[in-house]
Amino acid sequence: MPRFGTTMLVVSGIAPDLDYASYVGGAGAFMRFHRTALHSIAGSAVMACAVAGAFCVLDRKIPPRKKAQRQTLAPLAFPAAFAVCAVGAAGHVLLDVASGVGVQLLWPFRAHWSAWNLINDLDLWALLLLIVGLLLPMLFGLVNEEVGARKKGPGVSRAAIVTLALLAAYLGARANLHSRAIDLVLSREYHGRIALTAAAFPESSAPFVWRGLAETDNTMEEVDVPLGAGDEFDPDRSITRFKPEDSRPLDAGERSAAAQKFLLYAKVPFARVEPLEAGYRVELHDLRFPDGDTEPANVFVRVDFNSTLQITHEGFYFASNPNP
Repeated sequence: MPRFGTTMLVVSGIAPDLDYASYVGGAGAFMRFHRTALHSIAGSAVMACAVAGAFCVLDRKIPPRKKAQRQTLAPLAFPAAFAVCAVGAAGHVLLDVASGVGVQLLWPFRAHWSAWNLINDLDLWALLLLIVGLLLPMLFGLVNEEVGARKKGPGVSRAAIVTLALLAAYLGARANLHSRAIDLVLSREYHGRIALTAAAFPESSAPFVWRGLAETDNTMEEVDVPLGAGDEFDPDRSITRFKPEDSRPLDAGERSAAAQKFLLYAKVPFARVEPLEAGYRVELHDLRFPDGDTEPANVFVRVDFNSTLQITHEGFYFASNPNP
């Protein structure tokens, strides 16, 4: 690692989440900026360049304190700094792609959300792996000092390699479980209805329990999908949501500008049509977020029409604050 290597890695690994500040601008701004520019390939490259350049300037303004280091350490070169920052940014984006929310990797050239639906934003098991990988070298170092063993420099590097290998294996196992969950959901009937499409979303604390969604001709079925040994999958325990009937208000709502943008984002869109005193209200929700989920990513669209189906209001809302 070059000088400031660890600091550059941490800064570049955290910097993409600066777009979270768009939350204060409301749901519309959050939809526009969160996990778009700073999480894209182009944006990450620009950000890595900026962080690397800043640390190169810092290296020249703050030389090493020790004389021996000043004599042996060469000035921080931009290619080495950029390589470290690129690794930090790529690691962040990769973990966000693995989550169910996803990122716009090809922004600003294409508005497409990439997501693998393998883990949650806060996955307890992935977090535990990283914590153990960080603490084990420290623990072994203390044990070696107690028994008088000679210190071995590469120990931390080996622990890091093992931790990354375990994390990759964990994500691979989650991918296998995700595929099994979808196959299981598609293989059953739900209250006599055949599943046409299916989706599965992970639980943070239970790797072998998934939340399944099955689409039939006229319903959306939500069901728990246990994949542990000896667990039984019961499709008759699904929660049924009936789709709204085709109508002019529904068609107009889905063709609105806000709805078109939302449909690019939503994994399992579900519409609701409500008559008003002098018109209609159409809402589009994303069923990948369970009822009661208040995380900022749970955004929905609301479009109001008058009696002649002219839009009187359209916008994005946080599910945690549907009536601001």
